[in-house]
Amino acid sequence: MRLGRLGTGGKRRRHAVEAEVSESERLLFGGPLRYDMGWNSHSEAFLELGFRSMVTRLPSLLAESFRLARQADRAAARTVLAAETGRGAAQAVSLLAVNSVLGRLMGGGALEERLRATVPALAAMAAVLLVGALLRAASTYATGRLEPKVERVATERYLERAAAVELSAIEDHAFHKLLDTAKYGAASARRMIMYGTRVVNAMISLVAAAGVLTVLHPVLLPLLLTMTLPSAWSALTNARRRYASYHIWVQHARAGQLLSNLLTEPQAAPEIRVHGVAPFLLRHYRAMSETAEAEQARLARLAARTGLFAAGWTGVATVATYTTLGALLLGGAMALSVAGTAVIAIRTGSASLDTLVLEVNQLHEEALFVGDLRRLYGEAARRAIPVGGEPLPARPREIRFEHVTFRYPGEATRPALDDVTLTLPLGRIIALVGENGSGKTTLVKLLAGLYTPDGGRILWDGVDAARADRRALAERVAMVAQDFKRWPFTARVNVAVGRSSAPLTEERIAAAVAEAGAEDVVDGLPRGLDTLLARHFSGGHELSGGQWQRLGIARAAYRRGQILIVDEPTAALDARAELEVFDKIRRLAGSGQTVVLITHRLASVRHADLVHVLDRGRLVESGTPDELLASGGLYAELYALQAEQFAVQTPTPGTTG
Repeated sequence: MRLGRLGTGGKRRRHAVEAEVSESERLLFGGPLRYDMGWNSHSEAFLELGFRSMVTRLPSLLAESFRLARQADRAAARTVLAAETGRGAAQAVSLLAVNSVLGRLMGGGALEERLRATVPALAAMAAVLLVGALLRAASTYATGRLEPKVERVATERYLERAAAVELSAIEDHAFHKLLDTAKYGAASARRMIMYGTRVVNAMISLVAAAGVLTVLHPVLLPLLLTMTLPSAWSALTNARRRYASYHIWVQHARAGQLLSNLLTEPQAAPEIRVHGVAPFLLRHYRAMSETAEAEQARLARLAARTGLFAAGWTGVATVATYTTLGALLLGGAMALSVAGTAVIAIRTGSASLDTLVLEVNQLHEEALFVGDLRRLYGEAARRAIPVGGEPLPARPREIRFEHVTFRYPGEATRPALDDVTLTLPLGRIIALVGENGSGKTTLVKLLAGLYTPDGGRILWDGVDAARADRRALAERVAMVAQDFKRWPFTARVNVAVGRSSAPLTEERIAAAVAEAGAEDVVDGLPRGLDTLLARHFSGGHELSGGQWQRLGIARAAYRRGQILIVDEPTAALDARAELEVFDKIRRLAGSGQTVVLITHRLASVRHADLVHVLDRGRLVESGTPDELLASGGLYAELYALQAEQFAVQTPTPGTTG
């Protein structure tokens, strides 16, 4: 398919896509869950699906298959290549032996002499069959070793690169779509090994059959090709449609899977039952599924029509081939024994060519998905967290934000941070306060190196964090986010994952648990630290929100970062537990660790050394809690509003409660 054809009728195609949008898509997801193939990065791969490109790219496809195999297991790759080449050669020898047997049987002389003359050829056929069986066994064994290794290596590289990109890439819609499509490339890489071996075998068999036919009569070879071209056209046409449909509908499929997962996930189960949400979700799951089914029915209808046309063409070509063979016999241009060999060669060649076309088509289609994986490798490398950089000071005195501006990618609204200048003195407790959307969490994500500013600088004693070693920067930071990850592993791992590169020791685990005041949480677990914290697994256990928060603080303590960022550390705790947690935080700061605290509870920051007040992405106030209360600004206003909620109002005389 050419680019011009892809663009023709684009407006009509967009209208058609809009017409297929279900009400569920509009209500639940705000519009059509489709990707326009003409406007995404996969259009190039899509345009490669053509007969000429299939033929011209066959060497590179085979080379790619062999390269994947060598990367996984060199010895097994060589075994497969040698065995399949040998099998193809054995089939060629077998065909020549058949030709020899038929020639001797239909030649002159007594029957006994003719049968005796066929013995060497028959012995050769038996030997070839034995060798072929041995080679097939060797290929099967080596392929069985290769395929899972290829998939594992490809998957590891996919995950390794995906985990190394900037956070902004993970949050980017286009990059996440590439992640969705590329994850199937590993399975496609595995299948490329299988199809590649079949292609090599079919090619050698075809060459043998074509050589025999060319020797017998030159006109038979083009007729053989004519018989097989229709199936090649049909297979490629249907493959192109499937590939295009897959990319257009990938987001729709993900949304349908989301609906099915919501009906079974533990987090949604209580509300589904109390609010009776199940019929609602099932209704929309059915509507989404029916929309996807309509697309599958469309593909099946087109495939049936294409296959019917190809079958008719193949039938006409087959009749023409055997008519020509009959005419050669009747005209005396071909002996009966030669005609017999020609029939076998035609059948063998036709089967080999059919196999070759189908397997090359499959190889090509899988290569497109491997191409998605390759594109992910390239895009991930482009968006990877930089390696290396300037060293940070060993014991910095302060971190300074100078005119820092940051806007989340793809958002056209006001910046999350707008020209912010402030100082974070290290070894102190610094509180960041403000209403929702003021930019507090964004600021600490920039501090931790998860984002880089769009404008301004973040300086560690004069070293610009944008030029520093980002991994070394992250090593100095521990974070307890408000929505920190609750890993579905044991309690021990949930603590130790704070610094997974460090040797896991009981002493370090115990110290971290004690620093977080989480001993009672661990003591209350059925198997202590070895309790699995995932109820959906056998023997799994679930924690309350407050218990999870204590484990999250223990995780940060286990990390032992120079800077501890705590986002709403007491959101799920009761009053007594809140006092204990803040006491622990003060002790951490007293030992020289810097604590950056984000909280809405302004009474909780009264022990902070410095408070920065943010409002709509801008810094509006800075000072100690007492200074800010005395100044009567935004901090004092928010503090008074919260204090009023706890004030006891005494009824005035003459009023009733």
